[in-house]
Amino acid sequence: MPVQRLNHAVLYVRDVERSLAFYRDVLGFRVTAEIPGRAVFLQAEGSTNDHDLGLFAVGAGAGASDAGRRTVGLYHLAWEVDTLAELARVRDALVTAGALVGASDHATTKALYAQDPDGLEFEVSWLLPADLVTPEVEAQGMTTRPLDLDAEIARYGARTRGGIGVSVPLPA
Repeated sequence: MPVQRLNHAVLYVRDVERSLAFYRDVLGFRVTAEIPGRAVFLQAEGSTNDHDLGLFAVGAGAGASDAGRRTVGLYHLAWEVDTLAELARVRDALVTAGALVGASDHATTKALYAQDPDGLEFEVSWLLPADLVTPEVEAQGMTTRPLDLDAEIARYGARTRGGIGVSVPLPA
């Protein structure tokens, strides 16, 4: 049987307490287990995984990641939110934290890009539900345009559940 889904990711960070505060306070992750000062395991709010993210301390002297600049490595992780209202809330939290580095409209995906306290990039996105993927949207292909989140909320509604029929199974 093939791989089914990503269960969790692990990040090496300089200061596990600082990173925990960021992922908990800005993105809403909760602690499921902890090795004080060394590691913490976090779960996203709607998740049934034991943990979705592990953070392992490597110390304040650790250098920045060169992945994608001089070395191979992971570009970013991407988390999905259910509504555009939640994407707007996350945007505001990222701005307040000084972490937002970009916002893109990829036609079927509305995405925020940010960096954690160690400069590791991640994405938070809302996916257009399958029934709203029109021929006009499909014709845009794999485009990247600036995201106007207020316009997308006006177009699709703040509470429209994203990803239905795409990343979230259709109701039975």
